[in-house]
Amino acid sequence: MQHRTRTSPQRLARTSIALAVLTLAGQAAAQQAEPAIQKVEVTGSTIKRVASEMALPVTTVKADEFANAALTTVADVVTAMPVASTNVPSAAGAGTNMNMRGIGINRTLVLLNGRRMVNEPLSNGFVNVDMIPMSALSRVEVLRDGASSTYGTDAIGGVVNFITKRTYKGLNVTAQGVVPEASGGGREHRLSILGGIGDLETDGWNIYATVDTHKRSALAANDRPELTSPERLAALGIAPRATTGSYAQPANVFSPSTGITGNPYYATGCTPPYSTPALRNTCIQNANYYVLALPGNSQTTFFTKGSLKLSEEHLLTAELLYAKEHITTQRPSTSTVGFNGAVAQITPASRYYPGGSGGVPAIAGLNGSTLNVSWSVAELGPAIARDQQQATRLVVADEGRLGKWDYRLGFIYGAGERDSWFRQGYLNGLKLQAGVRNGILNPFGTQDAAGLAYLKEISADGGQIRHTTNLYSGVDLTVTRELMQLSGGALTLATGAEFHHDGNKDRALPGVIDVPYQNRLPSYASGSRNISALFVETELPVTSELSFNVAARADSYSDFGNTVNPKASFRYQPAKNLMLRGSASTGFRAPTLFDRYGYRLPGATALTTSRWDDPLLCPGTVGLAGSGKAVAGANPLIVCNAQLPVQQGSNPDVLPEKSRSLTLGVVIEPMRNMMLSLDYYDIRFRNSIGQLPQNAIFTNTAKYADLFVRNADGSLAYVKNTVMNLGDLRTNGVDVGFSYGFPRQPAGDFKIGLDGTYVNQFENQNEKGGAWISNLGRFGSVGSGNVSASPTYTFRWKHTLRMSWARGDWFSQLTQNYNTGYHDLNNVLPQYFRDIKPYSVWNLTGSYKGFKHITLTAGVSNLFDTEPPVTNSNATAYANNIASPIGRAFNARMSYEF
Repeated sequence: MQHRTRTSPQRLARTSIALAVLTLAGQAAAQQAEPAIQKVEVTGSTIKRVASEMALPVTTVKADEFANAALTTVADVVTAMPVASTNVPSAAGAGTNMNMRGIGINRTLVLLNGRRMVNEPLSNGFVNVDMIPMSALSRVEVLRDGASSTYGTDAIGGVVNFITKRTYKGLNVTAQGVVPEASGGGREHRLSILGGIGDLETDGWNIYATVDTHKRSALAANDRPELTSPERLAALGIAPRATTGSYAQPANVFSPSTGITGNPYYATGCTPPYSTPALRNTCIQNANYYVLALPGNSQTTFFTKGSLKLSEEHLLTAELLYAKEHITTQRPSTSTVGFNGAVAQITPASRYYPGGSGGVPAIAGLNGSTLNVSWSVAELGPAIARDQQQATRLVVADEGRLGKWDYRLGFIYGAGERDSWFRQGYLNGLKLQAGVRNGILNPFGTQDAAGLAYLKEISADGGQIRHTTNLYSGVDLTVTRELMQLSGGALTLATGAEFHHDGNKDRALPGVIDVPYQNRLPSYASGSRNISALFVETELPVTSELSFNVAARADSYSDFGNTVNPKASFRYQPAKNLMLRGSASTGFRAPTLFDRYGYRLPGATALTTSRWDDPLLCPGTVGLAGSGKAVAGANPLIVCNAQLPVQQGSNPDVLPEKSRSLTLGVVIEPMRNMMLSLDYYDIRFRNSIGQLPQNAIFTNTAKYADLFVRNADGSLAYVKNTVMNLGDLRTNGVDVGFSYGFPRQPAGDFKIGLDGTYVNQFENQNEKGGAWISNLGRFGSVGSGNVSASPTYTFRWKHTLRMSWARGDWFSQLTQNYNTGYHDLNNVLPQYFRDIKPYSVWNLTGSYKGFKHITLTAGVSNLFDTEPPVTNSNATAYANNIASPIGRAFNARMSYEF
């Protein structure tokens, strides 16, 4: 990611376009009176212009920089951007998303060659960028100024345009591998084949195609045991033995008649490695024995593009993309948790009753009554599911010139599909409970032949969990022409229209009600909307130093009516080494189809992402799980330090968000070959859409008491956590860009570059008119429209620093990715409160092009083997949401082109 350095007015002007709105790949050069001056169409602006005329803040990453920075996938590319708080392929199976400014993945507009892509089907709110063909990319351009009047005012956080090669002729085969130094998973392999024929300029046509495959093996938490050692957990105040156990192997029991809790194997160590001793004579599941530090995933993408010159002024193009991704998710073993609070029980008639004939040790004080059992079926191993996404996208476009008008006409069709299946370790929960009650299953140890046969009989493996589809189709037309000459150039007008349809269907299949971890009814939901839009834009070059751009967009939503949003920007260059720029715009974002039309079920649909105490049935220190004590008659195994039932889903009353964005920047050349840019941004929006963070609910239980829905007997039915309109959100800061090319030396060419973001303010309201909550430099309680209700984080400063050397066929680059520290979540006892230190990772790469047709690249990621930050925010004890647990890894890449 770098901004180009210039030493003359022309070069500074080119720097402006490198910092401007995203350039649309594949645009034909407009025919000019002077052939040496070439006009291009700029994404975010429909007016063709001399490239030096526009200047708005953009970060650009070129294809050759992917290899220079040891980037293997599109996920690597986007997570390295300082402007983004981006999630890598997750245990939820959603893939990789863009979250610019940290304000939510639903507020970043992702384009491929200047047009929208079909969204990830389940949430219908973001694009899974894993589906983008990396081997076909020419560059990635990130517009850090939001609310584009041309492509949509829902781009509150900004716009990301993935631009493929305009044409390609020849053949390229690239193989790449990543091998962690430590043993275990996390290995990556990538292979791509790119080929094309025809020359667009001489033959009048070109067609190319690429197939790109990538696979990463799963990294188990056990592969990095030093990150979750008992000593580290104890030092953080989250040691398992500091709380009461819930579901475990061997099972914990609760006697409703005596109030006794315990585990028959507590005295002998709770059968490691499945469980470890906890408080009140219970065992607690060793979750790190089962969970994945990184899920396994694989992608295959196919992309082809054909271009045909109908004449010197007319170009016809067609693009086809097909992509498929598999993500393997993994959880601790299936447990006896039941739908809507059903509890597994064991009676004295079972030979496995503690103290009975089956050899299970007795528990003192039991009176022979029926016991509630909290069991995790560890001998089946982890519960593994498989998630598959696939996307198809077809674009046909015609562009050219008719008279004095330039035009661009396009049709787009996109379809997405997501399916998930039970793969291993899932059981029918109702039959599992029955097997315990009737004595077939032993919840305290390994099964005999009859028990194993019964588990096999009630297996849910191979069954489908969910099927979701998305459909996106549309047509767009833009026309532009010069109207008159001003002292600074041509006053140019652009106008256009578009129409698109967005549809979604989501079905949770009937088997889910019987399977633990689903805890929900079968459901079906569908929604669709049509959006029509008109937009107009004018370029006003008042003088050679000062120009303005004014645009407006009118959208008509079939379900929300009409909205009009303007945008204005300026560029002022009073001297050859100084340029000022700025913009102002308003935005409008409708709820996603899932937000408005997704499933709505009457009961619980999931479990909390973290363990909590029921504030009524296990009162204790608010926000500190495991500190409570169960009230008389309540089962502490399911009301204390437990994942509690929640109700998630859509909201038919959710309303759109409205925003306003401001930017103001300066670009200067203080000396030869040096460039510095500073761009201030300020974003505010109202009626933010999202889930109230669970951390906010459980640390303010009195305030949100109405969200705790209870059954007639007082037990917790669920915590209501559906989509809603929260309060307002505001954030501002400064993007910094710097580059310097040192004077040429006999030893080679040396360059340095930095892209960083300083956040001055980031705060929101969890309800309209509520208190402002800062999320800056701390784990906060910000509901920012993400797919998770887990706490979010915002760094005060984040940067990417590059230092490179080149000489002849040799090239080397040292890259640093850095972010400042922050206050930890600290939902622990006060003596364990802590701050997380700044985090810095260095990558080193080198390449050689001296062999004919071959480029060799090798490098080391995480050069100094820096561990991810230690945190008390989750049971893994390391910050798996902001850093990789892989450690030092070696990568090699060979590309053969002819």
